[in-house]
Amino acid sequence: MRAKSKDYAGLLKDIRAADGHKVQVAGTDVDGILRGRFIHKDHFFKVVEQGLSFSDVVFRWDSSDRCRTIEGSDRYGYPNVTLALDMATCRRLPWAEGAPFFLGDFEDSQNEPLVMCPRQILKKVVDRVYKAGFLVQVGTEFEWVNFKETSESLTNKGFQSPEPISNGMFGYSLVRSGLFQDYMNLIMNQLEDFDVPLESVHFESGPGMLEGSIVKSDPLEAADRAVLFKMGVKKSAYQLGYIASFMARWSTDYPGCGGHIHQSLLNSDGSSAFFDKNDQNNMSELFKHYVAGLNHCLPELLVLFAPNVNSYKRFGSDPRTVLDSSWGIDHRGKAMRVIPGDDSSTRLEVRVGGADMNPYLCIAACLAAGLYGIENKLPLKSEDEHRPIFKSLFEATQKFQKSEVASSLFGKEFVDYYAETRFWEWEQSQKSVSDWELKRYLEIL
Repeated sequence: MRAKSKDYAGLLKDIRAADGHKVQVAGTDVDGILRGRFIHKDHFFKVVEQGLSFSDVVFRWDSSDRCRTIEGSDRYGYPNVTLALDMATCRRLPWAEGAPFFLGDFEDSQNEPLVMCPRQILKKVVDRVYKAGFLVQVGTEFEWVNFKETSESLTNKGFQSPEPISNGMFGYSLVRSGLFQDYMNLIMNQLEDFDVPLESVHFESGPGMLEGSIVKSDPLEAADRAVLFKMGVKKSAYQLGYIASFMARWSTDYPGCGGHIHQSLLNSDGSSAFFDKNDQNNMSELFKHYVAGLNHCLPELLVLFAPNVNSYKRFGSDPRTVLDSSWGIDHRGKAMRVIPGDDSSTRLEVRVGGADMNPYLCIAACLAAGLYGIENKLPLKSEDEHRPIFKSLFEATQKFQKSEVASSLFGKEFVDYYAETRFWEWEQSQKSVSDWELKRYLEIL
């Protein structure tokens, strides 16, 4: 169930009258991880008016809940921030007796958008695109790997050699789909009930790997659906005793998991701003400027698409994974895949991101960079021209922090904060002794 834009009073009345007594609310941290809680229905109506307090530690934690080192951290009290509910995001939780669920935006003590909140970042970018006179359609696709594991079994084996639910490489396999029909049905049915409609789910080319395509929508709804898709898939996996992972690459032996963003701009009358029937590739001049903007900005914004140390191990793991900033016509090995079509289907697919992306930040980066190209009328260079992208989180973060383009698109305060979180992630990896190091050096040196 979704709240209608002019029926919030009716929605609240329905929740008050329902038999259940709990409501779940959530927002995302900078890593795209949902942070939330169940609240009693009696308290919910106060939260609708005043918001819900969270410690701002959710924006200091890394993905393992370790507090990142910040200046003066010994005196830092982790004060409250507020989650302001977005009533239009109301859904019912199919795995929790149909309890209502809401997403929200984090605000500071002055009830202003919290600089670090990814959903707020996307909302600001979308507002700029709308003010430029365009509507937007966005669809996302995610690959992920499923394991015959539980949290306990993974911990007991030290996260070594997790066992996928299937062996070998068998993309688009109807046989494998039949073998795991209960899982496929659970995913599609529960996500439909959760108002995250899917175009398709299929087996990908890798042990235990699946891919799901989410129905396109406006950019904020698309990002909401993307983070809820990940949560819904994990919930479905848990129900069958599996672990679902959106890690960018889990094994050196197999391809990584991508996260792809399809996007198109529409004119105010709903017609495609990307389509031109008189162009050889059906690309309008505006579309060419949009792609040029992404091609120009991508190296400086790469860390938004590849936010983790592991993200960079996906690049080059398969002929279809990106190695540089480039574009091509219907070319899955390029960062930007132009998909020619008619007025309703001409679009761009950005393929540089992994499944570990934060959808809010990646969609914001795509739209902001594309709009940058349009506003500056950047010419689209030849398909044969390539711009290198960085091969490590450290290098990509350095470029992002120093980038005037990034600061102009997202604000210097957010750029510095985000860079700090990524440098922290890199530093943690450098302190860790890996299996590779043990195998290479323990006996020989």
